[in-house]
Amino acid sequence: MPELPEVETIKQELVKALLGKKITGVFIHNPAVIREPSPEKFKKELGGAIIKNVLRKAKVLILELSGGKSLVIHLKMTGQLVYPGDGKKSRISFRLSDGKMLDFNDQRLFAELRLLDDWRNLKFIQGLGPEPFDLAPDQFKEMLASKKTKIKPLIMDQAFISGVGNLYAAEALFRSRIHPARSAQSLSDKEKEKLLKEIKATLTEAIKHKGSSIDQYVQLSGRQGDYAKYHKVYGRQGKPCLVCKTQIKRISLGGRGTYFCPKCQR
Repeated sequence: MPELPEVETIKQELVKALLGKKITGVFIHNPAVIREPSPEKFKKELGGAIIKNVLRKAKVLILELSGGKSLVIHLKMTGQLVYPGDGKKSRISFRLSDGKMLDFNDQRLFAELRLLDDWRNLKFIQGLGPEPFDLAPDQFKEMLASKKTKIKPLIMDQAFISGVGNLYAAEALFRSRIHPARSAQSLSDKEKEKLLKEIKATLTEAIKHKGSSIDQYVQLSGRQGDYAKYHKVYGRQGKPCLVCKTQIKRISLGGRGTYFCPKCQR
């Protein structure tokens, strides 16, 4: 957390709020989140840079800057970007040419900031699989054909498909009526097509509602996303299925908590 819908929401908001603005100051309150270069070089090279473009690759944000460098932001579990910020919780604050601050918050210091010459050379970026929106049904069916892996951990594997995490994998599998522990190769072609369709639909709806605030995620404004109230299974252990009234179960699968309906999902 956050997953593709949350990061896409922040990306869209950053485009509206920051494009064309200059970074006039960098205030480092905890350098642990800066992975490269050194904090001193990070601060010096960002000063005076203009934000030319904002991109998203899977769960990663990329701010392309004047001068050719890019600020790469991986929010991980607890990272936040807040604008305008007040500096009270920030690990790093960026003062912009409008006089306002962009705060980078991260309570548990899991997130990563990198200032790079070319973000495309980042090993993590190079290892990403295609995003769901870039896949055609036939391509998806072929990708799953020989996979013995359980379907839920597989669609969470960023090297296989990028951007889908624990929450939206659970929701898409419920909407597809597929048990999360089934092997990928056991799915029929019809089930594979349905799954890809529901992954895309779930992500699209979540983006529309500005993501799911179930942990530390907030929008750029600091407000929570609104999609959690539309969850069908995630976080609903012991509650009745919204389709058949059977109690939603939670199991551990691939080291992650997995929610599903034992009657609807086969």
